[in-house]
Amino acid sequence: MLRRSILATAALLAASPGLAQVQAPAQVQAPAPAPAQAQAADPRLGERGVGNPEAPVTVTEFFSMTCGHCAAFHKDIFPRVKRELVETGAIRLVWRDFPLDQLALTAAAVARSLPAERYEGFLGALLASQDRWAFTRGDPVAELAKLAALAGMARPRFDEVAADLPFQRAIMEQRGAAEREYSVSATPSFSFRGKGAPHNQSGNMTFERFQQMVEDARRG
Repeated sequence: MLRRSILATAALLAASPGLAQVQAPAQVQAPAPAPAQAQAADPRLGERGVGNPEAPVTVTEFFSMTCGHCAAFHKDIFPRVKRELVETGAIRLVWRDFPLDQLALTAAAVARSLPAERYEGFLGALLASQDRWAFTRGDPVAELAKLAALAGMARPRFDEVAADLPFQRAIMEQRGAAEREYSVSATPSFSFRGKGAPHNQSGNMTFERFQQMVEDARRG
């Protein structure tokens, strides 16, 4: 399965207001984790997910807003996952940002800056229309701003979030934590945690494979 290569974390952490182009792929250097106190102080860095927190299995999806395989999973597989596994109480699904480029990082920051109850809908809208905003021949940031406006974020607030480098750095530090703790190196990647050690898998998958991974994690 084709996997998108990831960008150098250090390059994104060193982003300046002039950073507008996607950098060339490079070997990842995992950044130091953000101080727990700093993360706790910003509610935008809190967990985003759906499903009962007491579900027997928690599935963590590591994704990028500009990853085509992530978009395919969300459009083709996630609706059934939500209907048959989330809404029945079998799993809780948690989304973790793993931006592959500067545009994905900006989109992640914008999504997390919306009220938490709007996150899932905005995430779905971005992934469903990924080919129209992320890969437009025009200005992808301008297209992203239009989608954010539909979700209730005015352009001045959008520009503020897009220029918030400390917040973007914090998102990248969480990505670094995913690399260290889950050995994530491609998107989408999934971690299925039930009774025992987590079961991890990278790449898009069928619903049947996803369901089997859930069952394996439930049994431990």
